[in-house]
This record gives sequence, C-alpha cells and structure tokens, in this order.
Amino acid sequence: MVDGKVALVTGASRGIGLGIARALLEGGARVCITGRKQAGLDEALAELDAGGAVLAVPGASHDPAHRAEAVAAVLDRWGSLDLLVNNAATNPQYGPLVEADLGAVAKIMEVNLVAPLGWVQEAWKASMAARGGAIVNVASVGGLRPGQLIGAYNASKAALIHLTRQLAVELGPTVRVNAIAPAVVKTRFATALYEGREEEVAGRYPLKRLGTPADTAGVATFLLSEQASWITGETVVVDGGISLAGWEG
Repeated sequence: MVDGKVALVTGASRGIGLGIARALLEGGARVCITGRKQAGLDEALAELDAGGAVLAVPGASHDPAHRAEAVAAVLDRWGSLDLLVNNAATNPQYGPLVEADLGAVAKIMEVNLVAPLGWVQEAWKASMAARGGAIVNVASVGGLRPGQLIGAYNASKAALIHLTRQLAVELGPTVRVNAIAPAVVKTRFATALYEGREEEVAGRYPLKRLGTPADTAGVATFLLSEQASWITGETVVVDGGISLAGWEG
C-alpha cells in the first residue's frame, strides 16, 4: 500500500503514533519517528526492529528548529518526504473551560494546531510541493462534538479538522490531506479517561471495547496509500460506535 514511500510520524515513541509507524513499515515504507525524549525513541526503535528503514529524531513538535531538523534528516537519509502524520499532541487542561488556565489553553493550541501546520509547511517546501504526497492529521471524536472536562483539547482537534479541510483545498491536486478521529484508544496519553474503570467505559461502546493503536493505524495507512487517491479533506471516525451511543469524552 505504501511500498517505497518515505514517511514522517510525529509523537511516535508510543501509542497511536508508534502503531502508525509500525503499519507503515510493514507496508514497505521507510519511516522517521519523532518524540520529545531520546529514551522513548530508543525503546520504540527496539520494538520496531526495522534497521535502516527507520530513523528517530528527538525534539518537541512545537519547536520550529526541531521540525526543520527532522525534515532535513529525512531528506538527507532518503532524498524525499512522501507521507506526513501529525500525531503529536498535548492536553494539560482538565476541567471546565470557564476555569481553565489560559496559558495551558494556549499551549494546547500551539502543540495540537500550530505545530501540525508547521510540519506541513516544512514538508511542503522540502519535498511535497515538487513531488506530491499525502498527509494524515490525528484528530479526535471530541473535535466533532462537545464533551466533558477536556474542552480545550476538543477545541484544538475541531480546529485541526477544519485545518485538514483547508489544506486539502490549498494543496490539491499534488498533496492529499485527511484526518482520523479516534475515540478513547488504550494509550498512556488517554489513561485518565479509562484507568480503573475500563470495563465501565468500554460498556458504553456498541463494540464493547476501547480502541487499540492498531485500530487507528490501519485507517491512517489506507488514507496515506494510493488506494485513497481520490479522497482528500475527509475526517474518518474510528470510534467503536461511541458516536452512535452519545460521546461524553
């Protein structure tokens, strides 16, 4: 599906990002993974066990210097950048928005919205403007409807969904831009949403389980592949049916 392509996946030391990186490697792509900490990336490299097909560049996703460094490293190693996955995200705000620390809200927007646009700009000028490509943004079902206690995160993902549509219009026909919108996936990032009550939370889902990174990886890889060559600007919900039952995240 993605054989011979070169991909960059942000926030890929664990969780959804690592799952997508693994699926891309299994599909024949060469993959650069990024993450804040070298130790986490080293663990991911060991788990992926892909030799020269994988590269790791540590740094903060919202740091412009890191973005430039990572894209430059990809081009130096493989000569192009065909696929980009914006997965890195943060959520330091939990509680009613009316009581939220505005510094925390600004941080969420910087990491979850501004940084993905920065990655797209780097990829575009370095390779995609000339060669084309495909982009997947990892949003959330919380970006499609309001929920409880993580309002700033949900607002950032709503903005990311609209950014996906906007970029699809601006970058076509050479670059396709899509998004996925997962519900609760069993990752360290989402622990607060289910820890100690997983059975209760999963019971609200028609499919009676929480998501796994593999559930999102397959959809993301499809959207990045030529099999999705006539799809752009779309957000694919990957949520075990919770939107049908009433999202409360």
